[in-house]
Order: sequence, then structure tokens, then C-alpha cells
Amino acid sequence: MSDQLLTIETTRLDAGRVLLQLTGELDYDTAPELTAAAADLGGDEVLIDLTGVSLCDSSGLSALLVVLRSARALRLTGVSPQLQRMLDRTGLAELLAVEHADDLRATG
Repeated sequence: MSDQLLTIETTRLDAGRVLLQLTGELDYDTAPELTAAAADLGGDEVLIDLTGVSLCDSSGLSALLVVLRSARALRLTGVSPQLQRMLDRTGLAELLAVEHADDLRATG
């Protein structure tokens, strides 16, 4: 079992847009929590803030893909360099829209 639990804070930004702020580890033990939270969102546009995520393994990546399939659109922010490398190596960087801090400042 994971030493650090995953917490998911859900904030409705406006009609059809939801922010999920994740804190903890997104791994085999906790990935089902993310997929369950995403199932409750229906077809909304989802922004996932991964700033507080200390670990993301292949199960976490799989959970992000489940969210992508169920959401109208998915954007990630707060992606660590380690997670960015995983996304690049697996080809998922092309599927998942990743916003970096510089991108967020430019779009406001």
C-alpha cells in the first residue's frame, strides 16, 4: 500500500470546466481514485494540477488516459520534470496537453 495517500480537490471553474488538484502519489494504489473522480465529471473540460504529486507511475499514466477518454478536453499543469520525461518517452506528451508555468502566465 502507498505510504502517501492521494487527495483530489475538485473546483468547478465555470460551466463545463473543472479543476482537479492532486496531492500525493498517483500510483497503482491511488489511480482508481482519479478515475472515479473523473467518472463523476461527465463530459466537462478538465484541468489537472499535478504540482502536489510526488510520484506518478504507469498506473497513474493510465488513469490520466482514462480521464482523457471521459473528458471533453484535458490539460495538465504542474508537471514535474520526471513526469514530463515519462510522457515524452511513452509518446503520451502528444496526447496530453501539458501547460507549463510560462504558458499559464501568457494565457492568463
